[in-house]
Amino acid sequence: MKDEIKVAIIGLDTSHSVEFPRRMQSPDVADEQKVEGMRAVSCLRFMTPFTDEEVLNERQVQLESWGIKVTEDFDEAVSDCDAIMLEINDPAYHLEYFKKCVDLGKPIFLDKPLADNYENGKKIFDLAKENDVRVISSSSLRFSPNLTDACDVVSKPNQAYCYGPLGIPPVGSGIIWYGVHCFEMIQRAMGRGAISVDTRKDDAGAVVLIEYPDNRRAIAELTVGDYAYGGSLRSKEGNASFIVDSSTIYRDQLKEIYKFFTTGEASLALDDALEIINMLDCAAQSYELGRPVELY
Repeated sequence: MKDEIKVAIIGLDTSHSVEFPRRMQSPDVADEQKVEGMRAVSCLRFMTPFTDEEVLNERQVQLESWGIKVTEDFDEAVSDCDAIMLEINDPAYHLEYFKKCVDLGKPIFLDKPLADNYENGKKIFDLAKENDVRVISSSSLRFSPNLTDACDVVSKPNQAYCYGPLGIPPVGSGIIWYGVHCFEMIQRAMGRGAISVDTRKDDAGAVVLIEYPDNRRAIAELTVGDYAYGGSLRSKEGNASFIVDSSTIYRDQLKEIYKFFTTGEASLALDDALEIINMLDCAAQSYELGRPVELY
């Protein structure tokens, strides 16, 4: 195992392209936020509908101040790395760039959501399996210590309720793009096995009912303009409520990524990400159709 994992960042249209390297190597990052053992060495810059040249320029200056080479050449970006972090805000680009990375044989973290729809998410899943490439994909909300503590109290909930924002993206579905955070928390609590989703929309956002076997269910409340996260879990074991402390979620996720890059072990599987994009895609369809939709 190398003393320091060299990481290539693919994408610059998200703040995560800056926030993760900040915690790896910024000289003024707070000790409690720092995650040692990784260093971002390069970043591939390209335009998407989620950004503009001014924002890209600002982010490039910041990354370069930390010794990170920013380039528009893919081969140059991945020429000297041990692992890859796909940090692309627009999920419609995920399959395209995953295809470019899969032949490199390096472990990959693919930032949430897995793709822009289930069909493309399944293609990513199949490519990873066919090429025997280690991949994880998740939202940082999955690793919230307060959520984890609630799951310890109620390990097998019959009901879960999570709330968070409904994003309004420049293109694509807000449920898929930003609702992923709530769905990650729900799956962290409920496990895999969702059967169907039913989305109700109004001016305040959307409420999604997720059905599971044995009369278990979860509710994701996605609101417009409110950006807090939290929820509650219930079962015969008891009840547990939680409020997400967003100040540590990048650090906590980065620790999980480092563990995955160095050991191949993780608290989640790519199967989890595939089910989440399945739920999100069906929830987005239900949002438009006004009726329940069964998972693929």
